[in-house]
Parts: sequence; C-alpha cells; structure tokens
Amino acid sequence: MERLTTPAGITVSYDKGGSGPPLVLSHGAFSDHHTNWEFVKPGLRKEFTVYAVARRGRGETDRTDGHTLEDEIADLVAVIESVGDPVFLAGHSYGAHCALGAAHLLPGRVRKLVLYEPGRPNLCHSAVLARLEDLATAGDWDELAFTFFRDALREPVEELDALRATDLWPPIVADGPASIRDIRALTKYDFDAGRYRDLDIHVLLQTGSESPPDLYVTDALAAALPRATIGVLPGQAHEGMTTAPDMYLEAIRTFLLESDPILERGRVGATAVR
Repeated sequence: MERLTTPAGITVSYDKGGSGPPLVLSHGAFSDHHTNWEFVKPGLRKEFTVYAVARRGRGETDRTDGHTLEDEIADLVAVIESVGDPVFLAGHSYGAHCALGAAHLLPGRVRKLVLYEPGRPNLCHSAVLARLEDLATAGDWDELAFTFFRDALREPVEELDALRATDLWPPIVADGPASIRDIRALTKYDFDAGRYRDLDIHVLLQTGSESPPDLYVTDALAAALPRATIGVLPGQAHEGMTTAPDMYLEAIRTFLLESDPILERGRVGATAVR
C-alpha cells in the first residue's frame, strides 16, 4: 500500500500497479480496494496504471466516525491530485458518488468517468436503517450484511444464501463496521443531479439489467450530465465487476480507450445502451 496525507490530515492508502494511463478506482460498501475489483484488476493493469483507493476504515486509510460523503470526496481528490497527470476515474456504488463528486471538483484533471450504480441516499427506509443500527450495536455483522442486501438492495434470498456459502462472503461480513458508516453517510448526503450539469466530460453510467432502477440515481444523472451514456450489463445486478468480470472489463476498456466514445446510441463494449 502507498499512503498520502490529505490537507485535512487524513491518511489515505491505495495500491498501485500496471502500466499505461492512470486509472483511479473508488470502491463501494461491503468491499474494499481489493475485493471490489478482485476479478477485474489484473485485466485493467494490462492497459492502465491502476490506483485502487482504500476508503476510510479499509487498508491503511484512517478509520473515522461521523464523517460525511463529502469528506470521502475530499480524500479521493487528494489522491487524484497526487497522481499528477489527468486520470481516468471509476467508482462503484457509494464509491461512485465519491468519484462523481471528485470529478466535479477537479475540472481538467479527470479524462473520463465510469459510475456503476450510485445509490439513492434514501435507499434504506427508516425501518431498515433502525434494524441495521440494532445489528451494528450487537456486532452481528453477518446478519447486518444479509439484511442490507435483502431489504435495501432487494437481492433474492436464494442468491444471498448461495453467496453466503462461498469464499466471497467472509470479506463482505468483515467490512460491516466500515459499511455501516458508509450507510450513515449516504443517508445524510444531499444529492442533486443538477449540480453536475456543467461536468463536461464523457461519463459511462453502468447498470445491471437485473438491478431495480429506483434504488440508484443513474437515470437522474443521465438526464443531467451533458455527455452521459447508460451502459447496461445484461443479466447482471449490483456487482457486475464480480459476477461478470469479462463483460465489465470489455465495457470499461472500450469506453475509456475509444477516441470517439458512443454517446447516445449503439453499443459500448459488451453493454447495451438504453
């Protein structure tokens, strides 16, 4: 891990590897700089110098309580500024909000932006939030993760039971303490798609065809951003980079490296544009 100290005095860590133009990755909740990108990072490193940022409470990045999503945007801004050259930037879920905010604060420093299903701040209803807080107080991180995926993201129980039986589940559970802080920060976040109308860069808004669209701000951003494309990963849900890594890689590689990306119609890599 490499580390830097932000102007706010926060230690932020990231791993770096590969060769080619810089690509900064911002992971989502219930994951970290490794697990979110585990199956696509080797492919990305063949064509990009990849900076996989560990958000707060992961890797060697400081753990803080009561921080805001804006605080984590500032962390990501510090990493991008440290790279020097303009970067490609990609974020997943909560990390997509961080990536979007950082791109907006750094005009000219982000070449292209990829956002995979940034969540609506109110995706957890009050009863679900209360249940998650009770589970966090009890330290029942396994049930907290299961409850979030089932009741907030509406993942089918049979799919969650299958996931629970794999080696992918323990890291998800281990991230529970950091993820409840993500959930609190997202719930308080004042999201406004109109804030980004002046973000004049190419943006790929990725989504899974099986994801409930009302959980995410993808469509709101598509209506607001001047150069946005929605790329649908067929048959996938919220974890497309894990469940279909080859499809994700083809889509992101094509979008980032094409000199004239498709903006409104046609295809972007393996994705169908809707």
